[in-house]
Amino acid sequence: MSADKRFPDWVRHSGVGLELAGAVAGFALVGYWIDRHYGTSPWGLVVGLVLGIVGGLYNFVREALQATREAQQEDRDGE
Repeated sequence: MSADKRFPDWVRHSGVGLELAGAVAGFALVGYWIDRHYGTSPWGLVVGLVLGIVGGLYNFVREALQATREAQQEDRDGE
């Protein structure tokens, strides 16, 4: 059994959503800190949000494609 199959699919997929939210929140906080520290408001926050969204969505799409490939493989194995 692979490490990915230790948990039900819904747990793995909810984790991806939390990773997306965490990436956006984390980068937003870093951007906010940069704004406060260097007085670049609002550009640090904007750049942080964009980086968080892009990074989080990249991971989200990567995981969705992997789940699709696994489902297709299971369909082929079940025939």
